[in-house]
Amino acid sequence: MSRALRNAESSDDLPLWGFVGELHPDRNSENGKHVLYTHKNIVIKYNKDQIIHVNLTQESPKQLEAGRTLDMTYSVKWLPTNVTFARRFDIYLDYPFFEHQIHWFSVFNSFMMVIFLTGLVSMILMRTLRNDYAKYAREDDDLETLERDVSEECGWKLVHGDVFRPPSNLALLSAVVGTGAQLALLVLLVILLAIVGTLYVGRGAIVTTFILCYAFTSFISGYVSGGMYSRNGGKNWIKSMILTASLFPFLCFGIGFLLNTVAIFYGSLAAIPFGTMVVVFVIWAFISFPLALLGTVVGRNWSGAPNNPCRVKTIPRPIPEKKWYLTPSVVSMMGGLLPFGSIFIEMYFVFTSFWNYKVKFFFLRLLRLWFYAAGLPDSHHCNHLRYDRGDIFLAKC
Repeated sequence: MSRALRNAESSDDLPLWGFVGELHPDRNSENGKHVLYTHKNIVIKYNKDQIIHVNLTQESPKQLEAGRTLDMTYSVKWLPTNVTFARRFDIYLDYPFFEHQIHWFSVFNSFMMVIFLTGLVSMILMRTLRNDYAKYAREDDDLETLERDVSEECGWKLVHGDVFRPPSNLALLSAVVGTGAQLALLVLLVILLAIVGTLYVGRGAIVTTFILCYAFTSFISGYVSGGMYSRNGGKNWIKSMILTASLFPFLCFGIGFLLNTVAIFYGSLAAIPFGTMVVVFVIWAFISFPLALLGTVVGRNWSGAPNNPCRVKTIPRPIPEKKWYLTPSVVSMMGGLLPFGSIFIEMYFVFTSFWNYKVKFFFLRLLRLWFYAAGLPDSHHCNHLRYDRGDIFLAKC
């Protein structure tokens, strides 16, 4: 009560908030007078057999005293309304919500960071390619000049024959890349469906949509994974296909099984029924897995031809000694600072929209964050920095 805490409840997925009590100033006491609300007046508006709106009013404040017994009561009043079930969340979607100067500063900051990084990448590529084209376009080069140019090569030019060498665990890398491409498309698709439709209205609609969209987009993961595996000289494509189709689902199944076991052990109502788990497995086995298989076959045949711009050297080049700030852990951490700086203010509004049931704004801001993350070319900066130092840090899964 001293900190003005409130209790949060829900009725048919509609939020209910109410203060437990209040602290009233009292001239006879330094700490004030604590009062507790002992009556809850609940007004429920309905349309036919569906609840549309719920309102909670706290009444009958009673002063807290040591040893005093208080009776807690409540009353419920039902009122008809003409608002449809699909429009019942409109009361929570107030457009002036969070539309202030800090939010627009965040949008401008993120947008300018994306433009800056994109321009920086373009300048690096233009400078590098312009010098190379100028050197190769000279018509008066003799043998001595050519040998001198070769001996003067440094940076990323020294590793051009090693950067396309396949990693040790090519199947796992291909599965991770294919799954990442599928999840990127999946998240974008679910966000767009939530914005266009009303997925936030029904219980479990977003989860159901996510599962079905994942099953029908499994072709993407198989296509990307199969093409990458074949381009790098992989031979055991069946292993790559099975790993791609089962990596993310089995990881989610393991985590879900552990959480579900804990929920059942404690008797929680949040436990997933066994029938639901069987339905999800059937969707994966008869929709997701065959589409991943088809995508792998199509990817091997349509995009599996090697397209490396240069021949891979037979003898691997030794990796030179690198300084501490070029180690993989430091580069990975520094590479994530710029993307984090572009979205951390926006994430505040995402979480606040979610916690305050501003669900429409939640998906709009997620869509904006998706484009921010997709537009940041930060990994290119990290790779160019390492290649420029002659470091071939290929994926060693």
